[in-house]
Amino acid sequence: MSKLLRGGRLSPVREDVAKFTSSIKDDVRLVKAVVDINKAHVIMLTEQKIIKKSDSAKLLQALIKFSTTKLADLAEDVHMAVEEEVLKEAGEVAGGNLHIAKSRNDQVATAIRMELRNELLSLMRAVSHVQDHLAELAEEHVTTVILEYTHLQPAQPVTFAHYLLSHYAALERDLQRLQNAYSRVNLCPLGAGALATTSFPINRDRTAELLGFDGLAENSIDAVGSRDFITETLAVLTLIAVNLSRFAADLIVWSSPDFGVVEIPDKFASTSSIMPQKKNPEVLEIIRARASHVLGDFVASAAAVKSLPSTYNLDFQEITPKLWASIETVHASLGMFHKLLPKLKVTADISGKANASFVAATELANVLVRKYNIPFRTAHKVVGAFVKSLMEAKLTFADARPAMLQKAAEEVVSIKLTVKAEDLKALADPLALVEACNAKGGPAPTEVKKALDIWKKKWFSTRSDIMQMEQKLEEAESNLENAVQSYFPVNFRENVTLKPSKL
Repeated sequence: MSKLLRGGRLSPVREDVAKFTSSIKDDVRLVKAVVDINKAHVIMLTEQKIIKKSDSAKLLQALIKFSTTKLADLAEDVHMAVEEEVLKEAGEVAGGNLHIAKSRNDQVATAIRMELRNELLSLMRAVSHVQDHLAELAEEHVTTVILEYTHLQPAQPVTFAHYLLSHYAALERDLQRLQNAYSRVNLCPLGAGALATTSFPINRDRTAELLGFDGLAENSIDAVGSRDFITETLAVLTLIAVNLSRFAADLIVWSSPDFGVVEIPDKFASTSSIMPQKKNPEVLEIIRARASHVLGDFVASAAAVKSLPSTYNLDFQEITPKLWASIETVHASLGMFHKLLPKLKVTADISGKANASFVAATELANVLVRKYNIPFRTAHKVVGAFVKSLMEAKLTFADARPAMLQKAAEEVVSIKLTVKAEDLKALADPLALVEACNAKGGPAPTEVKKALDIWKKKWFSTRSDIMQMEQKLEEAESNLENAVQSYFPVNFRENVTLKPSKL
């Protein structure tokens, strides 16, 4: 437990209380960010002539040494751990000024945002990797017809490519949400202090620049007292998890012999301990289950902040681990899809199932409207009765004759209907049914190819955007290192690694 904050207003703390309130075990991932924040802060304080350059060099040298160490039993949180070690290394006079014009409140908000923006960029890349595999698999199955379902009942034939692009589109919205969240995360709270900034003549824009932020979280109360950037990210993660869960649910159902649409790769499945014939899609089941963890983290975090008074409360400390946990869960799920999709097998022939399921019924109703001037609702009723009569006779459209359809029309709506045999025969070709659905965004191969071209162009554009965001952070890190180096003589620079090692 840090002694820096004891001996003044408060007497020494109980050990069990210190352990109960400590966040040190969750702070490991923030070490680099906290060290960089202190480096940028020291440089700014020096440029603003708030501290002497000779003291700055001592502080920066101490920060460099700390940045290559690991957290141990140093303090109740990473911020105090850094300050304690700097104080020991730089001495009381210089080290005691590290905390001028900043608070743990603005520092922790800044550190979380710095770590989170890296995670968001990593997630963007992970989503784009899955999209890439979806597009590659779709290209292989532009003319592979499958049955789609509503209410888990056979509905209409589509191509497997069209189905895959539906998930591509959902992930594209997820990617846009990640990018939008990034724009709000990448604002710097540093300089807001505890809640009211400071009376020292600081330059908040300078520290934001050194740390690679796009701008400031300007209002000081909002800067330290809001965590909606966390709950927004958790909401985005929840939507990604839900989309992945639904994709997994499809593949789970479709991989069963009763459906037989896809086959899960052996390496992503298991067998029963007693039933040797089983092939269980366990990876997909875990993805589906863990989506509920992400949803739970979002709900718990929103509940934790909903009734808090304004400015900083230690309750905030409890929601940050949920953010990291959800990121890891979503990342892992994306990683599994990234590896599974290239090896997914698809059933190519569904003609038998299509006939038995009467999925051509919608198109038959459309034919009655287009060629025989029957109102659609009437045609719907006639075809429904026709299907019922075929099912009762244990027949399919392949067995149907025009007279049978005419009989259904007379019995149900009292009209005489003479349909050509070729109209019924055309219903037996599932691919022809799909090709007929060539409206924009439809499953017809011509439309799917157009969609693939559009998504590919968008994919390259998005990857370029991600690379630019990453490059800006890399440039900021390099500029910060160069600024730190300028405080030391050349011989010192040659003997020290200024870039901290990753923990």
